[in-house]
Parts: sequence; structure tokens; C-alpha cells
Amino acid sequence: MVSRSPLAAQLTALGLEHSASFPPELVERATRGQLGPTAFLALVLTRQLERKDERRVATMLMLSGLPTGKTLEEFGWGFQPRADRRQLETLATCSFVRERQNVLFLGPPGVGKSALACALGVKAIKNGFSVAHFVLDDLLHVLKADAAIPPARLKAKRYLNSALLVIDEVGFRPLDRMEANLFFRLVSARYERGSMIVTTNKHVRV
Repeated sequence: MVSRSPLAAQLTALGLEHSASFPPELVERATRGQLGPTAFLALVLTRQLERKDERRVATMLMLSGLPTGKTLEEFGWGFQPRADRRQLETLATCSFVRERQNVLFLGPPGVGKSALACALGVKAIKNGFSVAHFVLDDLLHVLKADAAIPPARLKAKRYLNSALLVIDEVGFRPLDRMEANLFFRLVSARYERGSMIVTTNKHVRV
């Protein structure tokens, strides 16, 4: 059994397990005086904070419902050369989420709308925002189930309280009157309270 240093044991007792496994070379450098105590502590805490943020991102991605593997870094720009990369990089700063603005991706099937919407959702999570992702049919199923719930009790729902709501595949089929009303109620409830990204294959008249 490998013994642990007193410092590692103390860090573990404080719940800083990740920091307790810092590389031995850092300890050796600190022992030799090549790394001052303040610098050593800063490295240990940075390591722990990075691990904490990794766990936060992983948890938020799981709760968001976003499909895995959809990131801007992995997007096939060559496959879709007409995409405005500069504009998308601006969106990736998540300023539109901070300003509670909405984004519409419009185009025929297979051009990368969903991939880009989900990639921006991942960026939002990494920037500290809560995100919820729904395909429209799944969202309508949830909205119908919640239709009789008083508005005050709906505030806890992810489709309302997430900083960013990603709604995919809008327009793939016509909505009946009830569905249209529920969707309109959702958009109205989120107006200037949270951002949305909507992907659709239908043209929008402005």
C-alpha cells in the first residue's frame, strides 16, 4: 500500500481529493525552493477549481438533454462552407444569452442547423449558463402534460427557467391549434427572460 503525504491526507479530509493527487514533481520543486508556497498553493487550488468546473460542465450537459459530440470545434466547416463562421464565433461568446436574445437557424434538412444549435448550447454551458434542449415534438408532449398547471408552478420547469432553450426541428409537421397555443405561450413566457435557439426548415416572413 502506498502511503500518502500529510498534505495529501489533509487535502482529502477537506474534500479536495483532486488537489491531493497533484504531480509529485510539484512537491519536489516546492521542497527544493523552486516553487514558493504561494505559487504552490495557487497551482493546487487552480487544479481543484478546474476539476470542479469539469464536473459542473459534465453535470449540466447531462441535464440539458443536448446530444453528445456536438461542438463548434468538431463542426464540419468544409461540409457547410456557406456558414458565416465569423457570426457563429460571435454567437459562441454567448453575448446573446447574456442579453436574452434569440437565434433562428433556418434552412433545408441536412445543412447543419441542429449541430450548430447544439454546439452553441455546449458553449453556453461552458460559459456558466443553464441549457435545456428539446426536439419540438418532445417539447409539445411536455407542454401538453403541463397545460393544466398554474403558471406560478411552471417556473421550476427547465423549458422556462433555463438561461438558454434550444428547440430543434420546428416546422417538420403542422401544429394543431392547441399545440400552436402552447408554443406561443412558451415563447411569450420566455420573452426578455431567457434566450432561445430555434432550428426550422420553414421560411419566416419578417
